[in-house]
Amino acid sequence: MKLLAISDLHVGSAANRAALEQLDHHLEDWLILGGDLGETLDHVGWVLDLCVPRFARVIWVPGNHELWSTRGSRLHGVAKYDALVTLCRSRGVLTPEDDYAVWPGAGPPTVIAPLFVLYDYSFAPDGIPPERAVQWAMDSGVLCSDEAVLRPDPYPSRIAWCHDRIAITEARLARLPSTVGTVLINHFPLRRELARLPRIPRFAIWCGTRRTEDWHRRFRARVVVSGHLHIRGTTMLDDVTFHEVSLGYPGDWDPARGIDGYLRTIL
Repeated sequence: MKLLAISDLHVGSAANRAALEQLDHHLEDWLILGGDLGETLDHVGWVLDLCVPRFARVIWVPGNHELWSTRGSRLHGVAKYDALVTLCRSRGVLTPEDDYAVWPGAGPPTVIAPLFVLYDYSFAPDGIPPERAVQWAMDSGVLCSDEAVLRPDPYPSRIAWCHDRIAITEARLARLPSTVGTVLINHFPLRRELARLPRIPRFAIWCGTRRTEDWHRRFRARVVVSGHLHIRGTTMLDDVTFHEVSLGYPGDWDPARGIDGYLRTIL
């Protein structure tokens, strides 16, 4: 029995959809879907309908793309997120709003904790306050599409939504028994030094919040799973394994490897 993970499937791309259709059956294993499956409810539903019959259990966290208000969409911000949660629950998929599951596989007692924590621009360098961070990024020619299409309604800003999600999530994690470890799953990396983007370094401001940087220690993480960067890799920090598990857009992955080659074993 394995806990597997992949993120950033971006099935709005025909090449990514075709690759996912070749996914093998892993009927004894659990699958983490780490966000950015697509931009619409139909995209997410299509992925879930393909993956749920192939795995013993599926776990989902939202990425920024799922939260986009695409052209003609009547769902924005929290309403879009709530609709995604409802969609997942209708397929039996675990979300950040559900009770955390206990991993039934080998190893010490471990809780699987899907999280929904946004970003607050605090991954900018010291001395760049949040209100200046977007302009600082734009000065290098970088602007995330979220600024136009990720609406935070009814919150006044994405920062406010992020900070509320931090408070909600932190309280839930703090209630876990001190005798259990965790697998922490969030679309965005939990630590600033993990948001390394050599080609577009200032994009890091849309990649997380400094307020989560000690969560792997505070909440006894065995493993931390994230996506978003489209730069797959594994990093050890404080004896905790951090996995970035994204597939990405065509060009970010090799079709010859097959989609199963991009499933990362977490436990």
